[in-house]
Formats: sequence, structure tokens, C-alpha cells
Amino acid sequence: MDEIDKKIIEILKENSRLSYMEIAKRINLSEASVRRRVKNLSSKGIIRRFTVDVNTGQGANAITLVSVNPTASTSEVAENLKSIKGVRIVYEITGEYDIATILSADSIAEINKCIDEIRKSNGVVNTNTIIILRVIY
Repeated sequence: MDEIDKKIIEILKENSRLSYMEIAKRINLSEASVRRRVKNLSSKGIIRRFTVDVNTGQGANAITLVSVNPTASTSEVAENLKSIKGVRIVYEITGEYDIATILSADSIAEINKCIDEIRKSNGVVNTNTIIILRVIY
């Protein structure tokens, strides 16, 4: 991945709906080159998906940090957490906690249900949840 690929990724992070032509104008490349590079980044797994981040002003979001039992596989616990309703993203991380999850639901009550499911998961020994008050773009 070179500097041009990194620029394309940064542009797509800001707005994944931009056309290849618009991206090409911003980085002074041809539309075909941008298309080829995005296709290449996708096939390598660097770009895994283009998403929609909807913020209607309703609902609740949280980050839950998870400690995994030392005898359990962190990767297996992380895979299992992905299937819980309300878990949007799962990261394996370093530091005091082993996993960070991004949660999204219609209400705090739904977030609490999601956290309860995380706590019941095999291999989970401790959690710490942070409720997101607002997102600043």
C-alpha cells in the first residue's frame, strides 16, 4: 500500500459515497486508476466494506471493554461476540482489556440487554461500558 492508496482510504473514510471521478480529482489521478486501486484494496481485504453510518438523533451507542479469561481464546470470544444483537464492531486490543466492542441499539435498555449477553458469553470475565453521549464529525 503506497501513499496514494492511503489518500484514497482517507477520502473514503470521510465519505464512502464519493464517485471514483471525484476521488480522482482530489488526488490528481485518472478515474480508471482510482477504480483499479479501490478494487485492488478490496481484493486484498484492506477495504472490507463500504458502510452507512446513520445518525437520526435517536438510539443509543456504547463502547464495551471486555476482559477474557486467560484460559480462553481471545479470538474465539471475539468471534462469538460478533453474533450478539447490537454489537456492531469487535476489536481485539492491547492493554488492560482484551476486546473492545462498539454497540448500537434503539435505547439504553437495549444496550443493557446487549451488555448482559456479552457478560454471559463464555470466556468473558469482566466488562467496562462507556455510553456515548454524542458523536462529533
